[in-house]
This record gives sequence, structure tokens and C-alpha cells, in this order.
Amino acid sequence: MLEITGKRNLDGWVAFLGQTAIPVLSSTGKELEELRSNEMSLNARNVSRVILKDPLMTVKLLNYLQTRRSATQSTEVVQVEDALLLLGLDAFYNNVPCQPIVESMLEGEEEARHHCLGVIHRAHRAANYAIEWAIMLHDMHFNEIYTATLLHDLAEILMWCFSPADMLLIRHAQEMDSTLRSRDAQLRYLGFPLRDLQVRLAQQWSLPKLLLTLMDQGHSRQTRVRNVVLAVNLARHSSEGWDNAALPDDFKDISELLHLPAPQIRDMLLP
Repeated sequence: MLEITGKRNLDGWVAFLGQTAIPVLSSTGKELEELRSNEMSLNARNVSRVILKDPLMTVKLLNYLQTRRSATQSTEVVQVEDALLLLGLDAFYNNVPCQPIVESMLEGEEEARHHCLGVIHRAHRAANYAIEWAIMLHDMHFNEIYTATLLHDLAEILMWCFSPADMLLIRHAQEMDSTLRSRDAQLRYLGFPLRDLQVRLAQQWSLPKLLLTLMDQGHSRQTRVRNVVLAVNLARHSSEGWDNAALPDDFKDISELLHLPAPQIRDMLLP
């Protein structure tokens, strides 16, 4: 298990995470190598499908692309498949390694590993909700919505990887006190809210401005941002079952977004 010893403030974590290697899921590396060994299946679309299952590899690719961006490139690349086409598959495989591995970093920390993988799964669920709603809203650039939603809680995933003990303290405190807000628990045990870390990292990695906007709840009056926020909320509130007290409000908000009756939204979403 790799854990950073010693407390860091927000600036310290931004500096550390901004220069350290971003981990990826073990399944991502295995699937990418399988594609690489099969020339018939090796293309940007298939590789992008693997990457987009993993928010960590997604940001790792986008970050690398930004470091290679030329001064004459005026258009920011948001979609993973476009990034692969711009880089080339050989450059991707040679320069964006599937190391370190999340599961190896959290070896021996089964509870933290479980929660870390749970947040990644939740991010994937949220992204699927968001892209479905974007299509219903006739958003022609629905893949941008998917990517922004997938990366929305990236800071939380990274802190589970690099500071599992603190994240477990936050988790246990909220389990003991159901009224304890996430932001307050994060301030207590980390000294800063994860949302602030998320924003700072996205800026440090020079992620596309469109992604920054879509991930920023301060722009929640915009339909596309609201889509992302509501998808993230729904995935979070339903992550441990469909009896969470916040879900009726989620259904109401989603019904307003999609202009459909709340009961219809509930029936559409419940398994």
C-alpha cells in the first residue's frame, strides 16, 4: 500500500498530485494490451471505449495531450477518441503508461480499495446517466457531457489512492453521523474540501476549458452543467440502494431537466 505520510495542505496536495504519476485500473491495462495484440481490433474507437471506463486513464490521456499541445493548435480536444486520433495510437501506448496500478497501491487496504473502486464505478454510472439525458435533450456533443461527468469526482478517487487513511476517517465519521455534510467532514480531516482540490488540479493539468465549465457547479443554471450535476447526484445518492432520502428531490430535479413527470422519471430509473 502506498500512502503519502505527513499532512499536506491544499497547496501541498496540488503540487504533489500535479507532478506524480496518475494511477489506472488494472483492468484498463489488461484490456489495452489485448487490443494492442490484435491488429484487427486496434483502432481509436475501440481504445477510447476502454479508456472511458476509467476516469483516471481518461484524465491521464487528456493531461498528456495538453502537455503536447502546440502553440498553433487553437481548438481544445475534449473527446478521448479525438485525442487518440491526434496523438496516434503508437504515441499513446508509448507515452501514456498503465502504471501505477490502483489495486496495487491499495494492497492490504481492503476497505479503502473497496471504496475507491466504488467511487470509480459511481463515476461510470453517473456518466451513463448524463449521456442518456444529453441525447434525450438533443445535445449534439453528448460525448463531452460523458467525459465531464466521468471526471467530476476525480479528486475523491485520487485521495482514496494516495491518502486512504484520511478518506476512511471521513467515511466513518459520516457513517456515525448521517447529518455530517461531506464538505464539513473533508474540512475536518483534510483541511480543505475535495471540490477545491478538483478545481485546482483541473487547472494545473490545463484540462480543456469546456470540461472545467461542465464540471463547475457554479454554472449550474446552464442546462449542460445541470445535466452533469444531477447525474452525479443521482449516482451518489443511489450508490447503496434506492431508499436514500435525497432521491425524491433528485427525481424532481431530473424531471425539470428533461421536462417529464417525476413519477415517469422514477419509473425510468428504478431497477
